[in-house]
Amino acid sequence: MNLVAQLRKLAWSGIPNQLRPICWTLLLNYLPPVSSRRVSTLQRKRKEYLDYARLAFSRPESMDQTIWHQIKKDAPRTHANKELWRQERTQRSLERILYIWAIRHPASGYVQGINDLVTPFFEVFLSNYVEGDLETFDMSDASQELVDSLEADSFWCLSKLLDGIQDNYIFAQPGIQRQVKRMKELCARVDAPLAAHLESEKVEFIQFAFRWMNCLLMRELSVKNIVRMWDTYLAEGGDAFSEFHLYVCLAFLVRWSEKLREMDFQGIIMFLQSLPTQDWNDENTELLLSEAFVWKSLFHNTSHMANK
Repeated sequence: MNLVAQLRKLAWSGIPNQLRPICWTLLLNYLPPVSSRRVSTLQRKRKEYLDYARLAFSRPESMDQTIWHQIKKDAPRTHANKELWRQERTQRSLERILYIWAIRHPASGYVQGINDLVTPFFEVFLSNYVEGDLETFDMSDASQELVDSLEADSFWCLSKLLDGIQDNYIFAQPGIQRQVKRMKELCARVDAPLAAHLESEKVEFIQFAFRWMNCLLMRELSVKNIVRMWDTYLAEGGDAFSEFHLYVCLAFLVRWSEKLREMDFQGIIMFLQSLPTQDWNDENTELLLSEAFVWKSLFHNTSHMANK
């Protein structure tokens, strides 16, 4: 068994905080498994990102103003309740990462929701350099070299993640439409009473599940919960951020089945837009992941056959 295969097996149940930065870079194939090549690869990729940044921002008049305007609007809204993400320096980093990614991926460009997906990477890589609470860290204490490294590593890992779910962000977002349709079909199989109640109340899955797919549940769970979840997604490999995520969303919906079946249309929509997950810990997250794994094992092949 090679290094990455062994790492996947170990990472499924969660990665220790101090090992997570290096493990994520290996699992995403950002850094090579051969340790002797990692330093040179890291230096090359960080330089490549800085070259992209210089090119993208050297002539403001040549920038794509539509994309830039939307990113400038979304950056301050990203985790606006957290001190780390309210800071101007962090927001400038987020803007640069998003703009460079968007202009290098013209098929999709920038789509709202991608801004959320940067934040777990940025916080995990920041944890390499900061002790204590990351979300209150003062970015003005960080050297420019550190900021450049955080941006570059976050950019490349975001790119690796999005490569696997590009269908979610191209015109009409067909990847998300497909996943939401499959989620509705699967819900009828694993929780028929809930599926029937949602249908009787005229609740469409797209009304709540679109955001769950588009932002990978980042609006529903804390960054800490998401980081633990991504340990398992990265361990699953392949298309985990689309296929395995579908089953996580299904488990997440069914988790609230009893409450939802007592609500009318308005109550259901309001509840699903503001779920009571503020106190969730790793145990809650791991229960979701375990249920998702069981359902994927049961239904994944049959779902594929049904779609052929």
